[in-house]
Amino acid sequence: MFNTLKYYKLWFAISGIILLFGVISLSVYGLRLGIDFKGGTFVELQFNQPVDQAKIKTVIDEQGIKNYQLQAAENNSLIIKTENLAKDKHDKLLSEIQKQVGEFKETRLDSIGPVIGKELKQNAIYQLILVSLGIVIYLGYAFRKVAKPVTSWRFGWSAIIALLHDLLFVLGFFSILGHFRGVEVDSLFVTAMLTVLGFSVHDTIVVFDRIRENLKLYPGQSIEYVVNHSISQTIVRSLNTSLTVLFVLLSLLLFGGETIRYFVLALFVGIIVGTYSSIFIASPVLVQWQKWKTKKA
Repeated sequence: MFNTLKYYKLWFAISGIILLFGVISLSVYGLRLGIDFKGGTFVELQFNQPVDQAKIKTVIDEQGIKNYQLQAAENNSLIIKTENLAKDKHDKLLSEIQKQVGEFKETRLDSIGPVIGKELKQNAIYQLILVSLGIVIYLGYAFRKVAKPVTSWRFGWSAIIALLHDLLFVLGFFSILGHFRGVEVDSLFVTAMLTVLGFSVHDTIVVFDRIRENLKLYPGQSIEYVVNHSISQTIVRSLNTSLTVLFVLLSLLLFGGETIRYFVLALFVGIIVGTYSSIFIASPVLVQWQKWKTKKA
């Protein structure tokens, strides 16, 4: 049985150093917000035949438009999200696309105002808070019959600490990417973050549920023994589950195209970190918290 808890200071130190860089980047640079949050122009074009996005990108770059996103849609349609475009610049862009790429029909033209972007940003924060509270309440109820000495609420808050670890890690990673590589976050990034939180807590619950069972099976053993034994029983399952997902995400990252690249990257990084935190962060936090309460008592 691998003594995971023996090296808990090492796991905490690794996470602490990495998170420190991320938090500093978030404090100094913040996240590079995309059009969904800042506002801009939304154009949807329907072409007569499949279109090469690389040609569209070339045209947009030639027009001097810096911030934009391309997204393929059904029926040979293409969605273009750009910074706010004046009418003359919009007309010139469409004229050049028609000249260099081919005939199309403009099926949608919208302006995303900064007010709507601000609402999206607030809603994203509310979603993350509600998800976290829901997890605490659920774990507190689901583990209500756990054997002493660990209380059910301690499981819930330990899971939240692991979730905050994962959240800060991915946010810090994208803050650094935004500063050095110009990567922007959009509404898809919020979707990726919520997915990562769900996957992370799923992994943590698998470990915690085994700890709950083993607390009943080994009532005379120390909390360290029970948690180490539980991690040893679940670690292979956790790694296999994560690896199958990561292989799919890796293929999407390599061959999925430009439009979903950073959405997939957020999932890829988040699932790696979520698997790590469920084993090396959540469980040691639970043990150290319990030992501190016992010592205090």
